[in-house]
Amino acid sequence: PRLAMGGNDHELSEPLLAMEPLLPLHATIDIEEEEALARERHYSILDRSSDTAENDTAAAQNESFLKSFFRSKGPPQVIFLCMLLALSLGSTVGVLPAIMTDRYARINHGYTGADCSSFSRDEKPASCLLGSADAQNMSAAASFVSNGLTFVTSSLMGSISDQRGRRGIMLLGIFLSLLAPTCLVLMQLIEKMSPNYYYVCNASTGLVNWVAIALSALSDVMPKRWRAPSFGLLLAGFSLGFAFSPLLALIFSHLGVSIFSLSLLVGGFLFAAFLLPETLPPAIAQEAIRARSRDPEDETALRCLMRHIVRPLKELSILNRNRLFRLLSALAFFSGMSSSADQSLLIYYLEERLEFNDADIALLFMIFGLAGIFVQGVILKPLNDRIGEKLVVVTAFVFGAVHNCLYGLATTKSVIFIGVAIGTLTGLSFPTISAIKSNNVREHEQGRIQGALYSLSSLASALGPASLRFVYHLTKDGEWPGPGTMFLFAALLYLSASFCACALPRDKADSRSLPVNDSTTIESEPILQNHVGGTRSGNNECGPQDTTRSHYGSSLE
Repeated sequence: PRLAMGGNDHELSEPLLAMEPLLPLHATIDIEEEEALARERHYSILDRSSDTAENDTAAAQNESFLKSFFRSKGPPQVIFLCMLLALSLGSTVGVLPAIMTDRYARINHGYTGADCSSFSRDEKPASCLLGSADAQNMSAAASFVSNGLTFVTSSLMGSISDQRGRRGIMLLGIFLSLLAPTCLVLMQLIEKMSPNYYYVCNASTGLVNWVAIALSALSDVMPKRWRAPSFGLLLAGFSLGFAFSPLLALIFSHLGVSIFSLSLLVGGFLFAAFLLPETLPPAIAQEAIRARSRDPEDETALRCLMRHIVRPLKELSILNRNRLFRLLSALAFFSGMSSSADQSLLIYYLEERLEFNDADIALLFMIFGLAGIFVQGVILKPLNDRIGEKLVVVTAFVFGAVHNCLYGLATTKSVIFIGVAIGTLTGLSFPTISAIKSNNVREHEQGRIQGALYSLSSLASALGPASLRFVYHLTKDGEWPGPGTMFLFAALLYLSASFCACALPRDKADSRSLPVNDSTTIESEPILQNHVGGTRSGNNECGPQDTTRSHYGSSLE
């Protein structure tokens, strides 16, 4: 400005004399004003861009979850398939104990009278009681073998599905599910056929846990923030199938129900074979193959064999990656012991101790199914949005302890029905834990982590019924609650799981801070930072932004 106002030209150095002629003062002021206006317009544009991005994110978050879910490719087919399979498997749950008890009584104990299910508990012949004990023991043994197989293979199958796709593994799992219902039908047509064939086929389903693969398929498609309610819809599909399937036992004979169950499974297999799409993106599959291809070129045949033998255990090492996964493993173990025992032993206990008949079991499953649909389809998403995954898991396990206490202390059927209704709230834990572990691994590890947690759950499921049966044998002849003490033991396991859930790190177990469109938003953040107050390097340029870390901190490291 001093130069613009004038001065002695002879005082100017040669470089200054070589400059362009200086502008008048009013022109300089005009230029400064124009520059200020330009800067104002520039930052106004950036602010509007930022506001637009925020509005777009808010609009995406407000988009209907159900509309997005059912418009996607894969999840609707998975839910429909789960509903079909649940309807098939649930239709035989109520009749299976009666069929097996009568057959074991005739084969193992020489019983020749009327069907064992035609007697009340106090009138049952000794052979029928012994047949019931045989059926429960075989059920526990089959559960132990099935869960042992799942422990060994689930993580491996999940890892393979990360590389080869979900569809083929799911088809294999559904095919294995066909074998046991086929044996159930043949057993009622062939009078001397041993029930052991059924339990062997039932145990073989542990080779492929298709539910874990189904969860991975949903993770391939759904954003992180919507994975918990998406997994809840999968359980709602199961609940819908189980709600009405036991009613079939009131309409058809035991053989008719068994044939209907087999027909549904065959239909489900054909549906999956022709209409189930592949959800794994090819790029993710290639990334998984690159990440896990460590085969040395000069490897001997023996070392190759040993590597494949130890691979299932190696895949389980993901559970020890960090503190979060170790806590999730403890949750899976304690809750798995209780839930598997409830599923395996409750029906036998109710038929033997509280004289439940086919109508009572049908009502029980209707309550379980309808309440489960309400919990998974209506309660889960708003509750998760309100309190986050961590507190949802704690709440679910507390209700798990409550409903097992009701089972153990019940002396009337009405208390059992109340306990079943409350117990559906325990189902909040399954999709929520599945979402937590899915949100804390890379996209090419979805199958591996789902399979690994299922492997640990299967170990717990193998030990759970055996542990409760041990408690049952110790207390069955004691005073009240007597044999119900085994469910009080299950309640203690749920309380242990709730304490572990309280220790979950909130920053890794709460997806409420995540945007709906995770990948797009994460990638766009550095761009906005470069324009609006981004960090700058020493040369006054915007420094590089770290885009490799997820919203869950260092859990991927």
